[in-house]
Amino acid sequence: MRRAFGVGVVLLLLGVLSPDGLFAQNPPRSRMRGNYPNPFNPTTTIQFELFEEDFRGKPGKVTIFILNQLQQLVAIPTALESHPNGTKVENLTYPGPGVYEAYWDGTDRRGRKVASGVYFQFMVVNGERQPPKRMVVTK
Repeated sequence: MRRAFGVGVVLLLLGVLSPDGLFAQNPPRSRMRGNYPNPFNPTTTIQFELFEEDFRGKPGKVTIFILNQLQQLVAIPTALESHPNGTKVENLTYPGPGVYEAYWDGTDRRGRKVASGVYFQFMVVNGERQPPKRMVVTK
């Protein structure tokens, strides 16, 4: 016996439908643009984007974490350009929407070089955790 799927079921299975309705106009956007170069040794620049909705009557507060494969905190990168030299991106306020950058020198919180391997960058914007991006350290 053959079963025919309706168009709605097929679209749902393909992931085209969203909870907001058929063919949602605003799919989720990733704020993390990743890092470059990737793989890297010994330093990398992390790009991220803040959107207008991050600033509705409140400042945009950002934290970026570098975690190892065991999900242990390794480092917090340093802000570039928009903040004083050496400011860590930890609950840091940004002035408005745009693309920003942070810098990681490939060291842990104690200043020791990290081992080669896969690490993850996580970003929290106004208390909301964003999907992680993978980065690779090579020696």
